Amino acid sequence: MKQLTRANFNGYKESLKTIELIRQTKTRPSLCMHVCCGPCSCWPLEFLKDFDVTLYFTNSNIYPSEEYYRRLNELKKFLNEVHPEVKLVISKYDNEAYTKRISILKDEPEKGKRCLMCYGLRMNEAYQYAHNHHFDYFTTVMTISRQKDSNVLNSIGLKLSTKYPNTKYFVSDFKKADGNLKGNKIAAELGMYRQDYCGCIYSYQQRHNAD
Repeated sequence: MKQLTRANFNGYKESLKTIELIRQTKTRPSLCMHVCCGPCSCWPLEFLKDFDVTLYFTNSNIYPSEEYYRRLNELKKFLNEVHPEVKLVISKYDNEAYTKRISILKDEPEKGKRCLMCYGLRMNEAYQYAHNHHFDYFTTVMTISRQKDSNVLNSIGLKLSTKYPNTKYFVSDFKKADGNLKGNKIAAELGMYRQDYCGCIYSYQQRHNAD
């Protein structure tokens, strides 16, 4: 697989091409999307209106547990109020085991190898669910984030698609075309809780040590 770079790939344009092809077939494919929180899902759910979307919440990276449940409950509230048609699947939460697994890279900076490992672990679990339950497509909400490189996330997704070939990977860059701003506006209008760090104990410590 050719490595995706900013020079040779545009995830947003690829997503539009896929959607246009789907509209031509006049079908409504199923799509499983890994989701990390309510605010990040606001715009992607609008963007993916041509799909039957199921959200898969697998985020054992989030520390502490109070923060995990706050994000999960905010997502549930959002879906109940705005997208009751969207199904939510919740993976088992085990931060202790997850932290132990990524601790080998505990000294890595934010956006370094530890983060790449974290993206891959969560996307793999969600992709496996999509494959096992015969979804047409899989994607991740994380390309909405300005703090995350969408090409890196898409590279992970495309690599995983060779492992789960029966479910196509939906290439995206939800932040483009003011997607991030649109999502922020929806979240603000709904008064949604927005976290101020990514999730793991290391990002938590970095955020709070900076105060």
